[in-house]
Amino acid sequence: MTQQLSAPPKKHWRSAAAGMLFVLGASGAPPALAVDWSGIPTTEIVLFYAGQSSWEWALTQSDHSGNEKFRSGKDCKKCHQTEEKDIGAKIVSGEKLEPDPIAGKPGSLPVKIQTVHDGARLYARFEWQAPDPTGTKMDADTAARVTMMLGDASVKEAARAGCWGTCHDDMIGMASAPSGGEITKYLAASRTKITRQGGGENYKSAADLQQFVDTGAYMEYWQAKLNPGSPAEPISGYVLDKRHQDEQPVVEATASNEGGKWTVVLSRKLKMGGKTHKDLEPGKTYYVGFAIHEDYTDHRFHYISLEHTLSLDQGTADLVAKK
Repeated sequence: MTQQLSAPPKKHWRSAAAGMLFVLGASGAPPALAVDWSGIPTTEIVLFYAGQSSWEWALTQSDHSGNEKFRSGKDCKKCHQTEEKDIGAKIVSGEKLEPDPIAGKPGSLPVKIQTVHDGARLYARFEWQAPDPTGTKMDADTAARVTMMLGDASVKEAARAGCWGTCHDDMIGMASAPSGGEITKYLAASRTKITRQGGGENYKSAADLQQFVDTGAYMEYWQAKLNPGSPAEPISGYVLDKRHQDEQPVVEATASNEGGKWTVVLSRKLKMGGKTHKDLEPGKTYYVGFAIHEDYTDHRFHYISLEHTLSLDQGTADLVAKK
């Protein structure tokens, strides 16, 4: 995953007095949605630092006190919502699950999230204040990244733990990572066996993996790489046996940074018609997880959310994107 993608032409987002308007850019490009975001409901979600906590850690009784509840069907959010700040503070300090704490790094990051659609595209807007820099730069070329992962009922981990279901103990930077290994995010269903140390390279057959793709049993991801003063760089793909990156991103991204406050909008078509990105439809519930890398960090040194739900137009989801 070393391919560098060039940023698309910058989209112009303008406030409209009456909800939403369609405007034609000076370049003659197709109309883009201009949203008066002040009229869209805002949900604040606290992302927290999770260190080396993995899917396998959550399932292990000697490591995770909530293991029995989790195995019996109680999802992460049911136990830990409202505890994100406390959990993040404990882990980022090095008290548990973090052998390499970064001095001065906050344990949590509140993020304001809004969603809306125009019948053709889904838009997700993120706003957060960048924490004070710690002076540690793991990825000197990228100041921040925001990622949204999306699945549905075909991926049981998505409903149980959001993007945590793709985080395993043998991934890069995790406790059981093999020396020199390059294991990226994956789903347990893609392996023939899973141990406390993860699934390693015990891949299921190509035919089995293709069946997962055909039935939508994967997690897709949308991401924007961010640097102040530069256009957002969109990245997209899906996670199954590993993290697969699209040659050309299916998402668009815009970003601004004012006084250290990031405002980022990710969007993509509702109807993809392809195998590795889901069609998004009213009446269905989708499971989403969010992650933010801040202060030039990479790999597992990020803030993550618990699992959340998303629906279009109506329903009781955490985020309801209305037209």
